Amino acid sequence: MNISRPEKLKMETADMTAANIERIAGLFPNVITEIEDRNGSVRKGIDFDLLRQELSGDYVEGREERYDFTWVGKRQAIIEANWPIQRTLRPCIEESKDWENTENVYIEGDNLDALKLLQESYLNKVKMIYIDPPYNTGKDFVYKDNFTMDPDEYDEETGIVDDEGNYRFRKRNTKDEGRYHSKWCSMLYPRLKLARNLLREDGVIFVSIDNNEVHNLRKVMDEIFGEENFVESIIWKKRSTPPNDKIIGAAHEYILIYSKEIQSLFLNLRPRSVEQIERYQNPDNHPKGPWTPGDLMANVKGGRYVQSLYFPITNPKTGDVHYPSSKGNWRFNKEKIDELIRKDEIYFGSDQNGRPKLKRFLCDVKSGITYTTLWDFVPLNTQGSKEMTELLGNLTIFDNPKPTGLILEILRLGSTNDSFTLDFFAGSSTTAHAVMQLNAEDGGNRKFIMVQLPEACDENTEAYNAGFKNISEIGKERIRRAGEQIRKEIEEENRQSKLGDEPKSVPDIGFRVFKIDETNMKDVYYSAAEYSQETIEGLVDNVKEGRTDLDLLYQVLTNWGLPLDLKHEMEEIDGFTIHTVDTDALIACFEPNIPERVMRKIAEKKPLRAVFRDGSFRDSPGKLNIEGIFKTIAPDTKLRVI
Repeated sequence: MNISRPEKLKMETADMTAANIERIAGLFPNVITEIEDRNGSVRKGIDFDLLRQELSGDYVEGREERYDFTWVGKRQAIIEANWPIQRTLRPCIEESKDWENTENVYIEGDNLDALKLLQESYLNKVKMIYIDPPYNTGKDFVYKDNFTMDPDEYDEETGIVDDEGNYRFRKRNTKDEGRYHSKWCSMLYPRLKLARNLLREDGVIFVSIDNNEVHNLRKVMDEIFGEENFVESIIWKKRSTPPNDKIIGAAHEYILIYSKEIQSLFLNLRPRSVEQIERYQNPDNHPKGPWTPGDLMANVKGGRYVQSLYFPITNPKTGDVHYPSSKGNWRFNKEKIDELIRKDEIYFGSDQNGRPKLKRFLCDVKSGITYTTLWDFVPLNTQGSKEMTELLGNLTIFDNPKPTGLILEILRLGSTNDSFTLDFFAGSSTTAHAVMQLNAEDGGNRKFIMVQLPEACDENTEAYNAGFKNISEIGKERIRRAGEQIRKEIEEENRQSKLGDEPKSVPDIGFRVFKIDETNMKDVYYSAAEYSQETIEGLVDNVKEGRTDLDLLYQVLTNWGLPLDLKHEMEEIDGFTIHTVDTDALIACFEPNIPERVMRKIAEKKPLRAVFRDGSFRDSPGKLNIEGIFKTIAPDTKLRVI
């Protein structure tokens, strides 16, 4: 029998450099050359001198001067953003909450790895990103990225792990180092570059920062997102009593806002306060409802005086005549004014002796008001510490967490009620808390993706003594407790509701935990070109010891570009375990020696995708032709092996 073997999944993150080269090759095939990469392999490259000439109508010689923002290590930062990694997300059900039903995701590990692993699954799917990165004060860590090393060497070199393999703080970046700002820019650049790919066309990113690096952050984000996509810089009043030990006490921080595409950006209005709504009243029982008086005069300062808009308005009840004020004119022409009078939409005062005003009806104005750049209406930073203390048992275990109220306001501005929100510097998970809280308030179905490095807690801290060994443990516990608090509040509100009132639903307060680890595949999987087919087929297995079906399944999902929150079910067919994702999005079976009858039953489900282990059929009698089975029964199914 002729054996037709399905295509293998790559089981590594996308090589974005190679993808970009292919795009250029489609336009300018003559600029393609060969280069030796960091691993010593020959691969496609770009003749940049020739490309520059292709893009210029004049003869190009040398590098022209231009506005540029650069630093030591920038080229390496760009390379690291594009370089593929052989890492995976391993599901951790025991640390998750409501695994089967939740759509929220918590990823534990380096956020650069996480962003690469999410590229296929969440490309153009995230509406809002909020991050609170290190401020580069000289006290906090800076990520040091170097993927030329073996993963274990990388962890040891960068100080992620100690001699016993435990995660700890990385090397501090002090101001007396010559590359103080460069290191910070190199850390943030590839992460922001990858994050931009995940945003929807109408997506928006919010970044908290202080004066240490706000100037560099603007330049980095201008380059990655485009200066034209800068939205605004929010000034958040974070404290009421500025410090006295400074020349000028800082009472604020910044929140920079950039869009993915400014033409597609949609931001919400700020809800009107009770006081603002109460300004609208209906003393004359007007059929359009509550109103408030507004000016009928046009603002002609710096503009143009219009003679036709200068005319008398007569009060129909008193006969009093009113003209525009000196050097001014009315907002509307005479025909419009007469129409407004007929509709009783002009106000002459409660005693009919006042100048004419326009009745502005609540039903005609926007549902909210435009946000301003000064945010002095949200909680101070002290509120964030208070929330953590109350949630985690009167313990001070996290320094300066952002208050939930601040992130709530950012969510109200930038999210929609069914969108993804990503925070890849999750810290204490304030963003996750805020997402759940806002869903509880407005009945939304927002979903969060949190990413946090498991930085070790110092042994002398309250956090460590309370049983929290690293920051990730604090964040996950905060989500659990905040979720339970929200559930109890809703249940209590429902108990006190009046008969006939619609009960409130508890939002999604669960989350799936994934931990970044080395790939599930043995090294031979990625270096198969060095082996003959006979050698490969003689190998017993290409999967590392100790890896489970779920480990394989979720590496397949990220490699195939499927979200991590999809519903997963398991069933048995003739004693063989079958994994189904999102009903028919994907079916997987990683059992050895799957018989033909089982393979046919899987094919009869006609999934969009099907994946098997190489050993699932390699040793079966007659070298089962699974591709032939699927072409006959489910011709539209995409078939792969690992």
